Amino acid sequence: MLSWLRILALVRKEFLAILKDPKSRFVVIGPPLIQLVVFGYAATFDLNDVSFAVYNQDRGSYSRDLVSAFDGSPTFNKVAVLNADREIAPRVESREVLLVLRIGPRFTDELLKGEPAKVQVIIDGRNSNTAMIALNYARTIIRDFNDRVLAERGAAGAPAELIVRAWYNPNLESRWFIVPGIVGLLTLVVTLLVTALSVAREREQGTFDQLLVTPLRPVEILIGKATPGFLIGLSEAAVVISVALLWFEVPFRSTVLTLYTGLVLFLLSAVGVGLMISSLSVTQQQGLLGAFLFMVPAIILSGFATPIANMPQAVQAVTLVNPLRYFMVILRSTFLEGASFEALIPQFWPMAVIGLTSMALAGWLFRHRMY
Repeated sequence: MLSWLRILALVRKEFLAILKDPKSRFVVIGPPLIQLVVFGYAATFDLNDVSFAVYNQDRGSYSRDLVSAFDGSPTFNKVAVLNADREIAPRVESREVLLVLRIGPRFTDELLKGEPAKVQVIIDGRNSNTAMIALNYARTIIRDFNDRVLAERGAAGAPAELIVRAWYNPNLESRWFIVPGIVGLLTLVVTLLVTALSVAREREQGTFDQLLVTPLRPVEILIGKATPGFLIGLSEAAVVISVALLWFEVPFRSTVLTLYTGLVLFLLSAVGVGLMISSLSVTQQQGLLGAFLFMVPAIILSGFATPIANMPQAVQAVTLVNPLRYFMVILRSTFLEGASFEALIPQFWPMAVIGLTSMALAGWLFRHRMY
């Protein structure tokens, strides 16, 4: 029979060890909130300031109208007017401009004659993601310009008109996609660090042998070590979720029960992994390195920044044992899509399996290291 009084006493001791130390207390509370605010603003796919240069060889009205369309966009910032082809490369190579708009000498004449008029857009492609976003912005401006020219001349438009409607994120704000993911990242970091250092801290301070001679059984020690990390992770996640809702105003369209079911199962997995690392670590430095050894690939393979579907098949198979992969789907589905509890069951049960397996392995490793 488990003695819950002994377990509660150990849980209290763990909380005191973490919270009485000012440095440990700050690490648990301060950095996650700072990281959420910093990442929430810095980690974005939006491009709000595209510096560009214009090389306009045409002096007609249509070329001026096109340049004015770029000037009038809040996204584009004209920093230079070029007078020769040789000026283009130095501007791009020095990163002074991201984009160069080059208009040929017969641009207006060709439009007046009803002929196709070409516009060259030269983009710095060193960052392919930024380049594609800037190119799409430029295409939108040129498409609107084409529609105005056709309307002025009374000509028929294109045979098919594309009307875009974005579900779940109507304004395509990347922050709505990024911030829920950061909730999962920070919850994993805090929970894993607290649990990965718990047993290692005891060994390093020389108090682990004292713990072994107490009436506590191995399973009771395991539960006592797991509970603080679980509760701290739960509290940290609640605070981070509140900041995401109240400060960043990310919509939440599902139920609290659905979100917290996924959170509890994810914390179970994270605590199990943390205890496995802690049981194998002799010093806190080893525990810290072990935690980062797990966290870095877990974050990369979670779908936080890059879709899992775009990864090679072998890598996709590896992600199946990553609990953060499933929690990312739960977070974004509950925040943006309003997914029901039943719809997320395929994400719940793999985390439950990972959590129970990691806890069982942590228990086995814990007993193996004790005796």
